[in-house]
Amino acid sequence: MIRDSAVRRFATALVCAFVLATALAAPDRKFSTSETLKAEATTLVKLLEQAHYAHDSVRSADYAQVVPDYMTELDGQHLFFLGSDKASFSEKYAKNVYYNTAFLGNIDAAYEIFNVYQKRVEDRVSWIFEELKKDVDLAAAETYRADRTKSEWPSTVAAADDLWRKRLKFELVGEMLNKKTAEEAKVTIRKRYERMLKNVAEIDGGNLAELYLSTIAHLYDPHSTYFSAETFEDFAIQMKLKLYGIGALLGLEDDNCIVKEIVPGGPADLGRILKPNDKIISVAQTGKEPVEIIGMKLRKIVDMIRGEKGSNVHLMVQPADATDPSVRKEIIITRDIVKLNAARARAAVFQVPVSEGKEQTLGVITLPAFYADDDGDTDSEKSTASKDVARLIEQLKQQGVQGLVLDLRRNGGGYLNEAIELAGLFIKKGPVVQVRNYNGEIQVDNDNNEKIAYAGPLAVLVDRFSASASEIVTGALQNYGRAVVVGDNSTHGKGSVQSVVEMKQLSRALAYATNKDGTPAKTGAAKFTIQKYYLPSGDSTQLKGVIPDIILPSVSNFISGIGEGDLPHALVWDKIPTSSFEGTPLDPKVLTPLRQSSLDRQGKLEEFAYLRKNIEWFKTRQEQKLISVNLEERKKQKETDDAFRKEMNAEKKLLAKNDYAFKEFRLGPPTPPRIKAVKKDTDAEATSEEDADVAEEENDTYVKADVHLRETLRVVSDAIALGASKELSASSRAPLTAASGG
Repeated sequence: MIRDSAVRRFATALVCAFVLATALAAPDRKFSTSETLKAEATTLVKLLEQAHYAHDSVRSADYAQVVPDYMTELDGQHLFFLGSDKASFSEKYAKNVYYNTAFLGNIDAAYEIFNVYQKRVEDRVSWIFEELKKDVDLAAAETYRADRTKSEWPSTVAAADDLWRKRLKFELVGEMLNKKTAEEAKVTIRKRYERMLKNVAEIDGGNLAELYLSTIAHLYDPHSTYFSAETFEDFAIQMKLKLYGIGALLGLEDDNCIVKEIVPGGPADLGRILKPNDKIISVAQTGKEPVEIIGMKLRKIVDMIRGEKGSNVHLMVQPADATDPSVRKEIIITRDIVKLNAARARAAVFQVPVSEGKEQTLGVITLPAFYADDDGDTDSEKSTASKDVARLIEQLKQQGVQGLVLDLRRNGGGYLNEAIELAGLFIKKGPVVQVRNYNGEIQVDNDNNEKIAYAGPLAVLVDRFSASASEIVTGALQNYGRAVVVGDNSTHGKGSVQSVVEMKQLSRALAYATNKDGTPAKTGAAKFTIQKYYLPSGDSTQLKGVIPDIILPSVSNFISGIGEGDLPHALVWDKIPTSSFEGTPLDPKVLTPLRQSSLDRQGKLEEFAYLRKNIEWFKTRQEQKLISVNLEERKKQKETDDAFRKEMNAEKKLLAKNDYAFKEFRLGPPTPPRIKAVKKDTDAEATSEEDADVAEEENDTYVKADVHLRETLRVVSDAIALGASKELSASSRAPLTAASGG
């Protein structure tokens, strides 16, 4: 069984593999299902019905949902199919999806639905080519809904034509806002759809089978999927980390290549410019023309990004937090392997001003992932997250730190055992996590080491990207009253455990299956959810995540699609009996003053006014569901947005002048310098200048004007002061310490 870490990250990136929502296949191709694939299909359904954690929640009748779900996987923006297609497919296939797949291994519906899809795309692309020959009116007062994921398919061909006229205007305006003439924009768009025609010719029956069977697995939960034999081989390669690349896990959503996760210690992580949920628009090799990858197969995109160690790859990116879909940023990354030492925990000692005019020495430990290196490292010792954090704690103690922040932002999880060991560094002993399987059996995983590495005041800093093992540690320390949790309005909310099993291990027939030449047949694999995590209190971390004690304003709170609750068929939140542990959540007489002091600062300090302005601007743009396709209106909006970004970057520079002085501590050899963004030209344009400023600031070890970290340090300082106050002087149980925790 494999829990979390690379499995979770890699599988998430492959959930959307081969989803080509804009593609065209050769019309004379016929897809068929091999006997091996039929056996895999029936085996997959049997596995999901018998061993998936939520097997009782999915009925045979629910398999009818596979039809519209599969259509959406092919056509995520609901642009190509018609409403009548959905009706006819549902009538023809929906009632028999379960029987055909579970008993016959028949997935012909996948091929036949795709055949109609290919015809719709072929007709539409021909229509687009004709429209591009005409003059396009970009002065009309029209709008286009950029996000159509929740829209219905157009009801008629005429309705589809009207939709696509606006779609083409939307694309043209987007290109022209990036300094292209109308004719240059048309050339770019034509090439885009020509590429789509080429991409679809590469789709084979195996790709469609993988997508269709994964759609079935998704009925049970969003983290369960089916790997074809080819994808499973790629998975094994990724697990061994033998390929050179940029250190980012990618996926496909509605034709777009999305950065699912930044691998700690990889080139992208060192550069600090590429972010989760960024869209990669094009890829270029040094000295060559960029290749637009919208609609391209994920495997092909990955091959383009991989390359020789030390070589550069140029990515044109639409940032995740960009409110204008025309915004682009070029990022240059030097390919390399993931360096363990760069991915390891690191620490710093900050000098934080206090009210008396003195400075307080506080420590910060940043943990990118819950890792474990069984082969040892350059220190000739085994390197694990918990051991590294313990080493850093000792270094911080020697520096005389009076309080500590554990920074788990952007930590997507890792090894469960490391989460247990790490939590044990801060508590005497006791339960850290409970795990329940599909039979309802509960296992309590304890920290059995009574030694406490750090007993002083502690805060945990989290965000919406803190997931799985991060949530276990955060929730456990919160349950014990051992730490105050600070951050976004919740953590990610992934409280489930997956296992990957090869199909040949589940079926005797598949184990002995052979190809026509007598060689053993390769089989795919299934990734399926087998357990759920629960905190010592019995609360699940699934869906809701961990709610911080002190919530800070953040743009992430308003970005859709980054939490577990945004995923279809996500498992529900629930609760099991509490385990027996010595600890209670923070007492109100401790938490209330800490929270009130933070709220007071949030209302007075300029840095929070800066955050709120960014948030309000972002929310306003997010609420603008309909985007104008009037070129002049969009130019005015772009000018306004550019001016706002320039103003915010200027404010950030001023705020950075008040950053606390710090001294960094790292394990292992010195890390290489962060990869700097290269400015493409010398134009004194405001947007490029401010982008360069931001890149320069974020290439530092600690991001400048990190409002959330600064405030968390102040919260720890408040806790130290509170422990010395007369209100708590009658007790030796100072707040946020091991004495007050478990």
